[in-house]
Parts: sequence; structure tokens; C-alpha cells
Amino acid sequence: MHKYIILFFWVTLILASCNGGKSDQPIIARQEMVSVLTDMHIVDGGMYNMMSINPDTLYKYGTARYQALFKKHHIDSSTFRRSLRYYTGKPMELEAMYDEILKHLADKIDSTNKLLLKSNNGQRPNAN
Repeated sequence: MHKYIILFFWVTLILASCNGGKSDQPIIARQEMVSVLTDMHIVDGGMYNMMSINPDTLYKYGTARYQALFKKHHIDSSTFRRSLRYYTGKPMELEAMYDEILKHLADKIDSTNKLLLKSNNGQRPNAN
């Protein structure tokens, strides 16, 4: 009987120490994550264009741009990684998030094109 009591307390202790794979550290809320990922893809696009000119651009400027992005959203890189890992574990939710991200990016492209059109006095911008 004594063995069973000790075994019960050990199992209880082990189960209590496990948190079921859930972290006590917070993740980024869904809408904020959509905003962060939208901004991240904008930064990535800018870096991609700059890399075609100078391949060392990513090493030179990439870290500072990502740090500025994290600062803008009041997060750090570990919170971003943890949140991205969380959302990649939920593919349906991540797909819905990317639908929103694509819509945000399309809206930004449209507004940029309108500004370019306005600044070019009604002439269409080159679509290269």
C-alpha cells in the first residue's frame, strides 16, 4: 500500500509539472500577428529588391530593419518565433491569416499606385 501512495504522489508531481506543451509566455494576438507578418513581407520585398543590386544587403541592413519592425510592434524576435511556431501548428488559421495579409498587401499596392498616378499627373506608372 505504501508503494501505491508514493507512486501516486510521484505521478501527480510529474503531471503537475507538465504544462501539456503550452508555454506560459504569451503569443502575439491574431490581428497583431497579421499586421506583423504584413509588415515583414513588405520588408522582405524591399530587401529582395535591394539584394538584386547588392547581394550583401541582407547582412548589412536586414537585421536593423527586422529589429525596427519588432520595435514598431513592441515585440522581440523570440516572441515572434514562438508566435509563428504556434500559428504554424494551426494551418487552417494560418491560411485565413494569410488571406487577410494578401488583402492588406493588395490594398497597399493599390494605394501606392494611386499616389504614383497622382504624382505623375495622371500618367500610369510603369508596371515592370
